[in-house]
Amino acid sequence: MKSETRKNEIITTAAKLFKEKGFSAVTMRDLATAMGIKAASLYNHINSKQDILKTIIISIAEEFTKGMNTIILSEASSISKLKSIVELHINITAHNTNEMAALNNDWMHLEDQLEYYLQLRNEYESNFLNIIKKGIYSSEIKKSNPEIIMFSMLTTLRSLYLWIPKKEDLNAGDLANDLTEILIEGINTHNN
Repeated sequence: MKSETRKNEIITTAAKLFKEKGFSAVTMRDLATAMGIKAASLYNHINSKQDILKTIIISIAEEFTKGMNTIILSEASSISKLKSIVELHINITAHNTNEMAALNNDWMHLEDQLEYYLQLRNEYESNFLNIIKKGIYSSEIKKSNPEIIMFSMLTTLRSLYLWIPKKEDLNAGDLANDLTEILIEGINTHNN
């Protein structure tokens, strides 16, 4: 169990360094120094910097996929599903700001897991877009370009990792309500 805890410590420290410097600029020596151990000791817990990145990005991407699958299987309205997507992004980001930075900024360095990551991301975006299209079709959402709606929402949601750490007194529920008001109520046909 102690080894698993140390591995988690290494991953957490690496995510912080990746956010500060970028994946390419961080060396194993940087990570070892931040951990207060010798670089050779890192290899008792991990195989490579690439493995750390894969662990970070793939676990977050799979968490988003799992959340989206729950949302799309629900019987909720399209507007309610969009609200759930906002909450999903806030909850994952609030607990993983450094990891979200790696997901957003370093995904292209995944090497052998890049195709899998892109598949997860494309499926997520496809499901997101389908929720919007169904909402437009059912007249819940104003007739507008669904891709622009999705792009606008995702751009905001994907950048939360930059903003959330600056808010010490952040209440995830309040943030979800505020973002819902800004991102969703403007496209909700029932607000006219």
